[in-house]
Amino acid sequence: MSDSAKISAADPSTRPIPVLEVFGPTIQGEGMSIGRKTMFVRTAGCDYRCSWCDSKFTWDGSAKDEIRMLSAAEIVEELFALGGNTFDHVTISGGNPLLLPQMSFLVQQLHDHGIRTAVETQGSRWQDWLVRIDEVTLSPKPPSSGMETDFEVLDSIVARLLEASGRRDICIKIVIFDEEDLNYARDVHKRYPDVPFILQTGNPQVSHESEDHVSSLLHRYEWLIDRLSELPDLKDARALPQLHTLVWGNKRGV
Repeated sequence: MSDSAKISAADPSTRPIPVLEVFGPTIQGEGMSIGRKTMFVRTAGCDYRCSWCDSKFTWDGSAKDEIRMLSAAEIVEELFALGGNTFDHVTISGGNPLLLPQMSFLVQQLHDHGIRTAVETQGSRWQDWLVRIDEVTLSPKPPSSGMETDFEVLDSIVARLLEASGRRDICIKIVIFDEEDLNYARDVHKRYPDVPFILQTGNPQVSHESEDHVSSLLHRYEWLIDRLSELPDLKDARALPQLHTLVWGNKRGV
């Protein structure tokens, strides 16, 4: 093994990062930072296989030829080439970026440039760099996804984030497609009552567009608002649409 290979093996932060997309500036379409101007870095790979995933290309092999192995410095360079001096926020997305310990170096470099960072993850994996992210959205997946939540793992992640020194912004977000998902969300909120809580309408048309796409999403959003209004155990929850799907549908890179 060469000296450089030994260094890479010993220090995960020097490993290249599998990147599918770097794009922006645009707006964050969901979660606690909805509407906020941001750049995006989308990594490849996920440990879940959600039935309604809107980013299946990150794990189903359909975009394997698009994956670029980039260093943290190369990603930062590309972000500034695209966004210039027009941004101060980067969202790290996937897939599940928490599969990648080497993301720690990217997070550090972004902070060195005065850039705030955000990440969304289903709460299935832990990496120490998570406590250095400015805005963490934990999005455990409801029954409609076909996935099962390991609450022992999620409990640990929530506890470590809440206990971390300097931890600023954390929320839990549940995608809602139906009443069963809503009941799951109520149980999750009861489990973590001190964590800001978001309900978000699901998008069933992730693989195609239709003429009534926007009206269908707004109808689902209206249903979610009506149900939220009726439930005393969700009095402090927020109901949000997927803002980017209302504007751009299922288009990538926006």
